[in-house]
Amino acid sequence: MTYVSCFYHAFAGAEQVHNASSSALWKDPLPRKFYREMRSSVSSSAMAETAANRICKVLAVNQENERLMEEYERLASELLEWIRRTIPWLENRTPEKTMQAMQKKLEDFRDYRRKHKPPKVQEKCQLEINFNTLQTKLRISNRPAFMPSEGKMVSDIAGAWQRLEQAEKGYEEWLLNEIRRLERLEHLAEKFRQKASTHETWGETLSLKKKMASVVELDYHDAVNVNDRCQKICDQWDRLGTLTQKRREALERMEKLLETIDQLHLEFAKRAAPFNNWMEGAMEDLQDMFIVHSIEEIQSLITAHEQFKATLPEADGERQSIMAIQNEVEKVIQSYSIRISSSNPYSTVTMDEIRTKWDKVKQLVPIRDQSLQEELARQHANERLRRQFAAQANAIGPWIQNKMEEIARSSIQITGALEDQMNQLKQYEHNIINYKNNIDKLEGDHQLIQEALVFDNKHTNYTMEHIRVGWELLLTTIARTINEVETQILTRDAKGITQEQMNEFRASFNHFDRRKNGLMDHEDFRACLISMGYDLGEAEFARIMTLVDPNGQGTVTFQSFIDFMTRETADTDTAEQVIASFRILASDK
Repeated sequence: MTYVSCFYHAFAGAEQVHNASSSALWKDPLPRKFYREMRSSVSSSAMAETAANRICKVLAVNQENERLMEEYERLASELLEWIRRTIPWLENRTPEKTMQAMQKKLEDFRDYRRKHKPPKVQEKCQLEINFNTLQTKLRISNRPAFMPSEGKMVSDIAGAWQRLEQAEKGYEEWLLNEIRRLERLEHLAEKFRQKASTHETWGETLSLKKKMASVVELDYHDAVNVNDRCQKICDQWDRLGTLTQKRREALERMEKLLETIDQLHLEFAKRAAPFNNWMEGAMEDLQDMFIVHSIEEIQSLITAHEQFKATLPEADGERQSIMAIQNEVEKVIQSYSIRISSSNPYSTVTMDEIRTKWDKVKQLVPIRDQSLQEELARQHANERLRRQFAAQANAIGPWIQNKMEEIARSSIQITGALEDQMNQLKQYEHNIINYKNNIDKLEGDHQLIQEALVFDNKHTNYTMEHIRVGWELLLTTIARTINEVETQILTRDAKGITQEQMNEFRASFNHFDRRKNGLMDHEDFRACLISMGYDLGEAEFARIMTLVDPNGQGTVTFQSFIDFMTRETADTDTAEQVIASFRILASDK
């Protein structure tokens, strides 16, 4: 073919050079016949070459489309299979028995959010981009739209992804609630163990007291002599009277002493019992475990503890008064050599118990001071974590929102050539990717907050979940917007649309896009068509809507608008042209 083409150009040049000087030569019928045959041969070769090029182009386009279809099917299958495996894991609500096991689940969930899910977000975004690109190429080539296998439509993947995120959100809330529940249970269990130990060592013994009475015996005897017997009896009676009087006086003195001791015992019992209860309550409060979540709460506990310590001098005075009562009892018993037990019949509380419990209270006070100060330091550290997280979240959240607004404005405003828009979007994408380090740092701070069991943050309205969702949406939005511009460039080049026409299309679309969200509803699109002179009946408008909104979503995108506006002017390879090309190559067979 190259040889024939060279022949053709050689003869065409010869004809131009020698036309004037060699006109006589061409009057000869033999050269003219040879020339016509050569021109016919060259023309047939050119047509064959054009037909071959057209078929090669169609085959290349079809092969590329087939590759995109296979890649879409593969990516969709892998993504759906990953979602199918992940959702049961996220829906598993089997609680663990210990805090360590639940924290291990939280760590696994954190790895999922930071390591496993982000690549799948990119795959999902890439899947949508490939699908949109493929559909655009098929429309440009006048080929039927690509219909994925059952269950692998973009809407199916979006639905599965929504179920995944719903399960994910519920899973994180469940984890945090379980950690709070286990923390509370461990707190209660520790309090139970402390109280059980206290009650197991407590015992009360009751002493049985016996009172003994002295019996006085009188000796009687017979006297031979009545007088002697009478005298002796009188003498004995006199002695008996004297002894009886002495005994009476001794008993009266003993009675007064015992009454004094009894009054002291009663006073001891009245004051020792409340003081003993106070000490037991103080020991329980000093050993009580506490759980706080803010500086205000721990400062309230510290204030209460300081108020308690302020009462210790008064309590010590009461203790000394009670000890003085017991010392007075022991002094009376010892001074008068009273053979009686010093135990108090009105009280089971002994001085040894009071001394032991008081010493225990004094030991627990500094321990409580230390634990409260340690908790205060921990709450200050938690507050620093809250403020550190809030400072970053309050900066990242608005930054993401601003970037979303900038991308939205760039997609609907007329800003020059599509290549310029593409460069601007690429710059946005570059800046967003570089901003990823801030997200990772925020994730690290969030991990520290979770490890510190901090569940609230009054310094920001942003949670890590809000930032994650916003970040994933930002990555998806910039990728989709870039794909939309690439598709517009592809459409423009394939259909021969000038930049001025693209700007006019964009201006018309923006004018009828009342909500300024990059979409026209059916009424907006109808008004746009009427303004351009279309005479629309209901049947004709319904037919057009099947072209621009095949999925029945109720909106018309800018890409669908361009496809409709340029549908009749596209320079594409139709089925009739491809068949004609094959006939040329087959010599009309």
